[in-house]
Amino acid sequence: MIELPVDLPAELVPLSWLIGVWEGTGVIDYAIDEGVHVTREFGQRLSFGHDGLPYLNYTSSAWLLPADGEGGADAEPEPLGGETGYWRLDRPLEAGDPGPGMLPARGERPYPDAESVERLRNADGGFDLQVQIVQPGGVGELYLGQVKGPRIDLATDAVMRAPGAKEYAAASRLYGLVDGHLLWAWDMAALGNPLVSHASARLAKAAG
Repeated sequence: MIELPVDLPAELVPLSWLIGVWEGTGVIDYAIDEGVHVTREFGQRLSFGHDGLPYLNYTSSAWLLPADGEGGADAEPEPLGGETGYWRLDRPLEAGDPGPGMLPARGERPYPDAESVERLRNADGGFDLQVQIVQPGGVGELYLGQVKGPRIDLATDAVMRAPGAKEYAAASRLYGLVDGHLLWAWDMAALGNPLVSHASARLAKAAG
């Protein structure tokens, strides 16, 4: 059963099952060069929270786990990278929303309660979703998709790469709550590959 925080903005109720810290392991399986294919197990820690505004703050950190027979019993995990970003329902921003920049909101919030948020439900019975994710290697992604119950489907609408960033063209992601665990899968078009499976993981809610 999902317990809703008393201060949760109404627009975050459809995403409330994500809130918290999740930890677990997953597998990377991707071609990085002609004849070179990476298959490795990794550990991951995800965090979803909010600061009273109608979006979730997202962070992820990951580390490679020692391969079988690599480094012996004292082998240490290898830092793998991370992500940070924001998740929110996809709707036009209004005067009652803060921004752009540091500008404060003017007037009441546009969707202050569950009844008003219901007006955002799409024809498929879910809610349209907008997710911004930044990777430390100079890649920024804008995903569009939807949340419908305990399932989220996302696909990139735009990808921005800094000069010198590795080639990265598109991605899709799937998240779901299954038997109390957060399962996700990430397909990626990068390094000359078409959109194919890249990584997946199964995470459990961290204690406390």
